[in-house]
Amino acid sequence: MDIKKLLRKIDEFKIITMPAIIIAFFVFVYILYTYFQNAFPAIQHYGIDLFIKNVWNASEDPTKEVYGLAAPIWGSIYTAFLAILVALPLSIGYAIFVNDYAPKKLKFPLVIISDIMAGLPTIIYGIWGAFILVPLLRDYIMKFLYNHFSFIPLFDYPPLSGYSYFAAGVLLGIMVTPFASAIIREAYAMVPTVYKEGLYALGCTKYEATKELIKYIRPAIISGMILAFGRALGETVAVSLVIGNSFNLTYKLFAPGYTISSLIANQFGNAILYKYMTSVLYAAGLVLFVIGLIVNIIGIIYLRRWREHVSH
Repeated sequence: MDIKKLLRKIDEFKIITMPAIIIAFFVFVYILYTYFQNAFPAIQHYGIDLFIKNVWNASEDPTKEVYGLAAPIWGSIYTAFLAILVALPLSIGYAIFVNDYAPKKLKFPLVIISDIMAGLPTIIYGIWGAFILVPLLRDYIMKFLYNHFSFIPLFDYPPLSGYSYFAAGVLLGIMVTPFASAIIREAYAMVPTVYKEGLYALGCTKYEATKELIKYIRPAIISGMILAFGRALGETVAVSLVIGNSFNLTYKLFAPGYTISSLIANQFGNAILYKYMTSVLYAAGLVLFVIGLIVNIIGIIYLRRWREHVSH
């Protein structure tokens, strides 16, 4: 075959970009391998108890060291779930308002504000949450619910400080709302105009048409919430400042708790003093890594399927 014809068939851009893909893949595999390698001593020593027991007994005597990650694992999942409950109505409402109801002069600034909020350093959210949000939630919501609805198990823990699962969930919900609303806003804008015109031609009001369009983009909403869940799952600094950092394995909203990320942030500095603590923290990170990976893959699959459906 002629060399010139062979060179024409070669995609030069593909050749240039291929090393970046290979490097990214090997970095991902290396990170996973590093976590597993460092977590293995703790997994080998404690077995399945490391993940199903709630205990944190650090001791300079290795025979007295006992660790269990049940509370941080539960706290990570629980606060992320609470965040989704907060973010779902906010993100859907924000996306619909920006697309259908906001004046043209206001639409672009609203999108910019949302994008800025999505990119803010998490420490800003954390400080605001610790000094502003937590006192507000404690004084006006937690105490009210505790005083009037403490017969409900969710609300029967006394909100003494306000630093709790509830505060962490609300703060995370606010943090992931811009991220989720961007996905929903994009999906809502991609709905073919003919569908909207058809709904109005059938006599639907704007409210009725909006309800039907929300049903149409439901897979995109689900994928946005799943990806937001994965985002909330790994948040560290902001959660550490508002969750209370206590090994409580409970569903009570006003109780302080722990997440995997806040546990690692708080304990990694002195972990070197103990034989197994560093390995335990790597094991906790490995759990978070696996959960986050699964959640994000599911969310991306949902979003890709919906985009393919709309494009056809």
